[in-house]
Amino acid sequence: MRAVVGTGAWGTTLALMLARSGPVVLIARSPASAAAIASARENVAHLPGIRLRDNVLVTADEGHLAAARELVVMAVPAAHMREAAVRISSMVRPDSIVVSVAKGIERGTLARMSEVLCAELPIDRSRVCALSGPNLASEIAAGLPASAVVGATDDVIGAQVVELLGSRSFRLYRNRDLVGVELSGALKNIVAIAAGAADALALGDNAKAAIVTRGLAEITRLGVAAGANPLTFAGLAGIGDILATCASPLSRNHRLGMELATGRRWADIEAALPGVAEGAYTVTAALALADRLGVDLPIAREVHAALYADKPVQDSLRDLLSRGWKDELAGLSGAN
Repeated sequence: MRAVVGTGAWGTTLALMLARSGPVVLIARSPASAAAIASARENVAHLPGIRLRDNVLVTADEGHLAAARELVVMAVPAAHMREAAVRISSMVRPDSIVVSVAKGIERGTLARMSEVLCAELPIDRSRVCALSGPNLASEIAAGLPASAVVGATDDVIGAQVVELLGSRSFRLYRNRDLVGVELSGALKNIVAIAAGAADALALGDNAKAAIVTRGLAEITRLGVAAGANPLTFAGLAGIGDILATCASPLSRNHRLGMELATGRRWADIEAALPGVAEGAYTVTAALALADRLGVDLPIAREVHAALYADKPVQDSLRDLLSRGWKDELAGLSGAN
């Protein structure tokens, strides 16, 4: 038995994929939500038009996790990951594999999601993994080809996750650099907000390419300072995810940036988004982590100012462009 905790678009999609080879329990936050999805056999709110397989059990009863001998996928927003882990800690089997698919950094502790899960679940840290990459849920649920990377410190565990989740249309790779895989996924959402704003302001492809490239440089600087392998940021979890999230209208973070560029405030946009824009909740923790590690994140700082200080996006972009000249490779590992 496999289980997915969280009924957002990505959690529902992963439940569908796991159901291709066996029964799956999809655990909702409330009985009402579980009943609505179960009766319609469709997640109308987050993944409309995609029918659930008959072997997907939708429930709010977390006791079913005790039967999840193979895999538990944690598909709850990063801001609620610790709460969810505490709630299910007595039910998760110590011999199961736990995979985080949330892309964020916890405020206050500045912990990555795997660290949160290791702290709260009765499971060896080698059995906690992360899945990341250019993964727009609705495309994958519709059967379009995609790829991702499994961050796992244990090769055997990583291979098991690949076997369980991978398919001909969803090609998976392994990467031992769990730190880099998780930080890539968390930080690219911040860059996507800036890219969305640039698109809304019709600044052109040159400007957007610059934002994406310099955003990747920020992510790499912080990741390397945190102990990640710099090559991870050139892979699916890094540049792959940035390209998809910064370009697609399906990206909630990109959409948030576009909304900010119209002059709307984050407080007014938040409730209208069709899901969670993780970048808005991660940027504060990312800046705190950067300060701790002595890393400069100029794009992230301007995104934070636009979100939480009501700074006009046009002013943020102007200030980014007026920064002093510097070496392109400054602060990157191996740069002269």
